[in-house]
Amino acid sequence: MDATVVAAAPAAKSPPAAERVYQHVKSGVLDRSYEGGTLLTEGDLAEAVGVSRTPVREALLRLEAEGLLKLYPKKGALVLPVSAQEIADVVETRLLVEQHAVRRFAGGVPAGLIERLEESLAEQRVHAAGRDLAAFAAADRGFHAEIVRAAGNRILAHLYDQLRDRQLRMGVATMHAEPSRVAKNVAEHAEILQALRDGAVETAVEAVGRHVSWVNTLARGES
Repeated sequence: MDATVVAAAPAAKSPPAAERVYQHVKSGVLDRSYEGGTLLTEGDLAEAVGVSRTPVREALLRLEAEGLLKLYPKKGALVLPVSAQEIADVVETRLLVEQHAVRRFAGGVPAGLIERLEESLAEQRVHAAGRDLAAFAAADRGFHAEIVRAAGNRILAHLYDQLRDRQLRMGVATMHAEPSRVAKNVAEHAEILQALRDGAVETAVEAVGRHVSWVNTLARGES
């Protein structure tokens, strides 16, 4: 009986070195493994990821362009803290986009949106129970992104997607500052979902406004 020769599947290529450094640092900044004010050195990052310093410099330049780091020659890269002005700017943009998106549902909520929001809310509850703030922040952001995409304006949806990293970072930071906010977010998402389920568009618009605006209060240091 002839033996059948089976060719081995080619090994998957690993991402380029600069991409691996970029993803490593960005994940650390977004989930607060690298807190605002942390100074990252090229040598430490090269050792952590297992690469030379050249791709580290390339990755850090990319992250500086995204507003997450500030480079200091011969010193390293400083992780920029989330500022009150950044929070205010993101909140203002989110209100403009998200409330407009909800008002687009005056003629009826798009098919499938309620089901997708229910799935997102269930996912949030799982992450909340496990106290995984980074995963919760991602699911939280996804809930709102579903609403924006469902409005059908691709330009607005693209604009909203550009806020993704800032939203994730702010979400983790603010929930660390006020841990009770996780349960409040779940409750407020449920309120938004119920209003949409009932077809009460203006009620949903008001709920979105209250939900998104609370971050400004925290940024001002108010209780």
